Amino acid sequence: MSDASSPPRPHSSAAAVKAQDLWSRVPAALRLPLVVSLSCQVCYLLWWAAFYPGLIDYDALAYTWQVTTDHWISNHSVLYNSLLWLSLNATGGFAALTLLQTIAMSAVLGYTCASLRTLGVRGRWSAPAAVACAAAPPLGVFTVYVGKDVPFTVCAVLAFAVTVRLVGRRLQGNWNGRLRRSELLLLCVAFLGIGLFRNNGFPVAVIAALALLLALPGARRVIAALVTVTTTVTLTLMFVVYAAVGIEKPPKTLVYNLHYADLAVTYAQAPGLFTRADRRLMARAAPLSDWRTAGASCFASDPMYQKLNTHVSDPLTEPVVQLWWRTLRKAPQQVMAARICRGHIAWAVFPGPKDQGGRTYNSLNKVPPTFLKWHPDMKSSPYLRAARPQPLSKTLGHVGNFAYEAAHVPQLEWLLWRGAIWCYATYVLVTRFARSRGCRPLFALAGVTFGIQLTVFVATPSPCFRYMAAPMFIGVLCLSLIPALRGAVRPVVPPPASRATPSASSPASPKDVEYVP
Repeated sequence: MSDASSPPRPHSSAAAVKAQDLWSRVPAALRLPLVVSLSCQVCYLLWWAAFYPGLIDYDALAYTWQVTTDHWISNHSVLYNSLLWLSLNATGGFAALTLLQTIAMSAVLGYTCASLRTLGVRGRWSAPAAVACAAAPPLGVFTVYVGKDVPFTVCAVLAFAVTVRLVGRRLQGNWNGRLRRSELLLLCVAFLGIGLFRNNGFPVAVIAALALLLALPGARRVIAALVTVTTTVTLTLMFVVYAAVGIEKPPKTLVYNLHYADLAVTYAQAPGLFTRADRRLMARAAPLSDWRTAGASCFASDPMYQKLNTHVSDPLTEPVVQLWWRTLRKAPQQVMAARICRGHIAWAVFPGPKDQGGRTYNSLNKVPPTFLKWHPDMKSSPYLRAARPQPLSKTLGHVGNFAYEAAHVPQLEWLLWRGAIWCYATYVLVTRFARSRGCRPLFALAGVTFGIQLTVFVATPSPCFRYMAAPMFIGVLCLSLIPALRGAVRPVVPPPASRATPSASSPASPKDVEYVP
């Protein structure tokens, strides 16, 4: 038996010294983001292995149908469909794409923690928040979901992280009115991704840019030019390039499906508002009983869209939209009430009545049987078989499914599956933090969250959890601001005499930060 006072084993000692030497070579500025990224990646790998090759739902199979049967349609993100096509053709499955999503999210979470450090938020506070995003079932499992909302969320969190870094530089007194190349590149990637991964996402980038314009004097021209270019590229691709390369435009009925849903809700609640000519027009698109049935619930537009035959309703879309405008002028409270109800997921903390369809759609791995009804050519597709759950470990699969299902406890839905509470938490924390620092530019940290909440509130087809996932990530990360509220961070600027000849007893750089309890 070895004695406690005996010298350590040579091999273990050499390995420890080698590891310490490798760690010492890592620049100090990269240690926190590296540790956070690796820790998050470990969590994500466990989720990835448990739900291998990824979580698949109706929309994910619709993407697959489009890219494998040459039915490319621009109603979904063409960029994400291209990544899916690449994964399916290069590897024969979905796992490569979902693995790439986990790596991207881990890297962005690590970068966010490094950015929060510029605000005086220590790694011991931000790192647990980032790891919680990766470990918690709702957000951790979401990252291995096959859907465009995952990379959209990655880009939204990246935009938040760059905003934190830029505002942190101003808070430190290190703002010279210019964006560094890395910041400019990452902000460009974030804005482009926000616009290209969600078709109605470009307003989020515009709102986030407006917040930066107010917070960063001296860089307003650069930021304005950047968001103008990225928005122009996004809109040019959507309205010009996609059609030019053979990608079909979505049916007009789908483009204006929210208008159909507004009319259905209004007709169900106040049928007397519609004239005989209005009802004849509506009956040409679908039986009036279908309008009344679909309008019984105001929480989603899908019930009305499923009642329509696009071959019949597409030619009628223009007069239907005109009817919508007439109804809006005649009874604005009815149409606005329908929109506010449908945007419930964006503003309401608690879910709506279950019997009225107001529950949050938070199931990411259930395929409705109607998919094969509408896509019969997918019955013999090898990719349909590749989409079936194949956990790399049965134990991990059981544990992962147990954790995911346990997170669906109804009493905690408002906290675990709804982004509204995290939006409000972000606003409160950012406001408290800005007031404690006496720095109004810090309000820009809420720009991305506000942009997403507003766009989802104005135009959303259903109360899906994934639409508000990005504000949940940002809200959890903002929890790390709470310990920093106890003190103030201010730049330590040395006196003029000490700037020329810095000494050991005086600061050598205005980048240094003093924490004042």
